[in-house]
Amino acid sequence: MGRLDGKVALISGGARGQGATEARLFLREGAKVVIGDILDAEGQQVAAELRAAGGEATYVHLDVTSERDWRAAVETAVRQYGRLQVLVNNAGIIIRKSIEDTSVEDWDRTQAVNVKGVFLGTKYAIPAMRQAGGGSIINISSIAGLVGSTYGSAAYIASKGAVRLFTKATAIQHAKDHIRCNSIHPGPVDTPMIRQTLEDQAFLAERLRRIPLGRIGKVEDVAYGALYLASDESSYVTGSELVIDGGATAQ
Repeated sequence: MGRLDGKVALISGGARGQGATEARLFLREGAKVVIGDILDAEGQQVAAELRAAGGEATYVHLDVTSERDWRAAVETAVRQYGRLQVLVNNAGIIIRKSIEDTSVEDWDRTQAVNVKGVFLGTKYAIPAMRQAGGGSIINISSIAGLVGSTYGSAAYIASKGAVRLFTKATAIQHAKDHIRCNSIHPGPVDTPMIRQTLEDQAFLAERLRRIPLGRIGKVEDVAYGALYLASDESSYVTGSELVIDGGATAQ
């Protein structure tokens, strides 16, 4: 018996990296999965791979800044699988620039994907989850949503801090609907989004020096946290922060 038997999950940014790993893990644990992304070829390939493994999976084109795309993604989940009980707001971007070098366009783009995207996903998932009798919304924030950084993008840090508190507001306002909402705060994880920076050996050594467990995170480390929050094992957990960072923010 899987930990997500009978559940239907929608995962944004599911075509590669952390999102694709979450989709594979959720499916193995019994969920039916809708993958949303703007990387259509990669997303369709992941969905096909999951179906070939015997699971039920669908890909939808999902620009998380688009209200129309979100509405269609939720409608697809409900039409195809009858309900929606889990949403993972996983899609995100980072533009690595100093405050002075960050353009207004850089700032607006970061907030649109990382904050507006989470808001829109939540807005359209809530009615479907209410109809299903409840659900779990999992927002992927970052340790950048908890603490500042000398090398981080200030626009990114601001966006992830916003996700942290939007999560708490959602949790409080929709507990009555039996909808839980929690945030996950990964430290550096080996994903396509940061892989290029990890190839800089001096930068990598500096990051590792700040992580007590002495390694960069794996996508599976975060995916298992999302699995816990998606499952009924976390039925008393809402408005919470799950930090998965090798101890980086404990010091």
